[in-house]
Amino acid sequence: MSDVWVWIEHKDGQAASVSWEALGLARRLADEQNVSVVALAFGPSAAQAAQEAIERGADRALVCEDATLSEYRVEPYAGLLSKLAAERQPGFILAGATTRGTDIMGAASVDLRAGLLADVTEVSLDGGRVLATSPVYSGKLVATVTIPEPGDTPQLLTVRSRAFAAAERDASRSGEVETVEPALAEDDITVKVVGFEPAGNQVSLADAAIIVSGGRGVGGPEGFEPLRELAETLGAAIGASRAVVDAGWIPYEHQVGQTGKVVSPDLYIACGISGAVQHLAGMRTSKVIVAINSDPEAPIFKVAHYGIVGDLFEIVPALNEAFKQRLS
Repeated sequence: MSDVWVWIEHKDGQAASVSWEALGLARRLADEQNVSVVALAFGPSAAQAAQEAIERGADRALVCEDATLSEYRVEPYAGLLSKLAAERQPGFILAGATTRGTDIMGAASVDLRAGLLADVTEVSLDGGRVLATSPVYSGKLVATVTIPEPGDTPQLLTVRSRAFAAAERDASRSGEVETVEPALAEDDITVKVVGFEPAGNQVSLADAAIIVSGGRGVGGPEGFEPLRELAETLGAAIGASRAVVDAGWIPYEHQVGQTGKVVSPDLYIACGISGAVQHLAGMRTSKVIVAINSDPEAPIFKVAHYGIVGDLFEIVPALNEAFKQRLS
């Protein structure tokens, strides 16, 4: 059996939480097969992320901090991942099912002519073959998917955020950190990063344990204000349906759904969201769903664990006051 690799997505050494969840899964798969876990970290401060990966269960790490990796671009990142995999032939490669994780793993899948199981929520092994659970048809069904004949190519997986327990940190662990060379020179990379605009200090939807989300029922951009107050009280992230994003009431990065972010928080509070199938696809795996809507026939109530029929502009402030009192 070959090693299990995990691509650690990070920003200046601070890893995305889903990377530690993927690492926890990788550790389990490796232990079942008596093989090693290898972490891959590319870009600025990659050595810092690699060291934490070892403390969280990786046996070794491959690191590249070349200038071509200073900003994320799929060509140098996927090119390096594919080059290393072709040379060293791991059995499995895991990454978080984030925008970048999906990007790099999709490209590597093509480069390596390897099967990719995307957005998985459960994983088991049948011999050396992965059996993975993945939501399909906008989350209405759950399918068991596999790569029938992986052959000599690695089996690639992206894991849904918050679907697996994060690997715990143990500062006493040690392992080898190997520096590797980049796969491409700057002149070989067609995409150039000329700048970016930071989103500001916000709670990440993918990492949030609680999400307060708004739909058409909020009435306009100002209708998100009571939702933001509730989110601040709960330490929650703000989500939104596609309709309000398309209307320009809130930026795209807040969109939850099939064409937005797929989330699995402990608590999802849907305010004024009717429950279109595209939205449900992005949040139906939430552990507890609370729906607030003035329409008792709204589809959102079919997936909600708790439903409140009424005016959200009365209910949300009342909830906020109740939470403030309870949390104080």
